[in-house]
Amino acid sequence: MDAASLVAELRAVASPERKRSVARLGIPEDRSIGVSVPEVRRIAKRAGRDDAVADALWATGIHEARLLAALVYDPRTFRLERADGLVADVVSWDLCDHLCNGLFVRLPGYASLIERWQASEPLYTRRAAFSLMASAATHEREIPRGLLARYLDWIESAAADPRDHVRKAVAWALREIGQRDLVHRDLGIALADRLIASGDRSRKWVGTQARKELVELVRVEGRRRLVPARSAAGRAAAASTSG
Repeated sequence: MDAASLVAELRAVASPERKRSVARLGIPEDRSIGVSVPEVRRIAKRAGRDDAVADALWATGIHEARLLAALVYDPRTFRLERADGLVADVVSWDLCDHLCNGLFVRLPGYASLIERWQASEPLYTRRAAFSLMASAATHEREIPRGLLARYLDWIESAAADPRDHVRKAVAWALREIGQRDLVHRDLGIALADRLIASGDRSRKWVGTQARKELVELVRVEGRRRLVPARSAAGRAAAASTSG
């Protein structure tokens, strides 16, 4: 399928109501045609992977076409050095996260993007570092402990960023790292406590948001990641232990 056909499909399922709602999500209304993410994903499954088609979708500037492009780029052929150019075009948090979850985390060497972006000044470049970090912490089975320790250091530094779309991604990354195992849960709680005690408003917000989830995490036999104690799996594990 070519880009023109895919854009036509997007327009065919666009909704005026959805277009009106995007402004509340911080998405520039003049760039949106009003297509839900599930519809974008449905179209992506039929489109397949093709970098040239994705480039053409991206070039339209249409928000939903760029969401689609993130799923059409082929991680096997997409060059890592191109990631900076895509992130520089991003003007909304959802496209930032979509790129990180759908494309960047699948690229060999993606950790270098986190290192390069974590201290960046542009809003969505810095957010991308921590969105990508969160995605990696969620999906990667093996991350060296030394690298996770560096991630925690970068989280501590970036927690002072007062921009809402940055600090939300920072708190997200901290929660996802803490959910990997009991060791990182405890390291995450200790970091959250330091942030809360710092007296800095942004640091305190990040620490508070992360801590309230981290303290609820428990280990369940057979699960790769920790789960909230209040979840069905967590309650079942507690019941079997007490029994």
